[in-house]
Amino acid sequence: MFYFDELNGKKILKSDELSELIHLFTTRETVIKTKEPELEQLVEDNKSDIIEYLNIQPENFIHPSQTHTDNIETAEIGKSLYPDTDALILSNNVQGIYLNFADCTPVILYDKIKNIAAVAHAGWRGTAKSIAPKTVQKMCDEFGCKPENITAAIGPAISLCCYDVGEEVFDALKTTVNDFTGLSQNRGGKIYVDLKSINARQLEEIGVKKIDICPYCTVCDNDMFFSYRKEYATTSRHSAVVKLA
Repeated sequence: MFYFDELNGKKILKSDELSELIHLFTTRETVIKTKEPELEQLVEDNKSDIIEYLNIQPENFIHPSQTHTDNIETAEIGKSLYPDTDALILSNNVQGIYLNFADCTPVILYDKIKNIAAVAHAGWRGTAKSIAPKTVQKMCDEFGCKPENITAAIGPAISLCCYDVGEEVFDALKTTVNDFTGLSQNRGGKIYVDLKSINARQLEEIGVKKIDICPYCTVCDNDMFFSYRKEYATTSRHSAVVKLA
C-alpha cells in the first residue's frame, strides 16, 4: 500500500511493500527535476535534503538520460552518464538513483534476497517494449535474482480514467501481454488504457508475485504530481528515488 511520508516537512510517497529498500517518490513539494526558473531554488534545496536523507555524496546521486527506449543499464560507481537509458539497475550502496516522470509509469523493482534494485521508466513506448519485465530479466541474468523474490511498486502515473490513446498505441500495448482483459475501456468513441495495470500484468506474466500499484492519477491528482498532458508539456517532473541499505 502506498502512503505519504514527510522529508523536512514536505510530502514524499512510499510503498510499504518496499519497507526494506530506501526509496521514495517525490511530489510537487519535493520536486528535483524542472526547467522552470521559479522552481530552481526549490529543486536545489530538495536535492540537498534527499542526498542527506540517502546519506550519499552529491556526485553519487545519478539519473539516466531518458528517451523512451527499452535500454537498461547497471549503475557503476564513478559513472554518472547513461545516455538513452530508461531503466537503471542498482547493485551498490554508494549511489542513489532516480528517474523522472510526468504521466509515464514509474516502476521500482527490488529483490531483497540479492539486495538488487531498479527503476524503470514505462511510458506507452516503454510499456509497448516491455521495459519492466526486461529489467526483471536483466536482474535475473546479471545478478541471479528470481522473479518470485522481486517486489514491484508501480508509482503515480496517468490512469485508465484519463489516458485515451489512438488505435496504433492500443494495438502496440495489447500485444505485450497474453491476457489484456480489463486493461482498456471504450468511452465516448475513445480508447482508454491502464498503463499501470498493463505493466503489472507484464510483471505477473514473467513471474513477479508482489506488486503494489499506486492509486494516484497524475491528471486527477495534479495538485500533488506533475502531468505532461494536463499542464501543456510542463518541464517539471516527479521522481522515483532508490538507494540500497
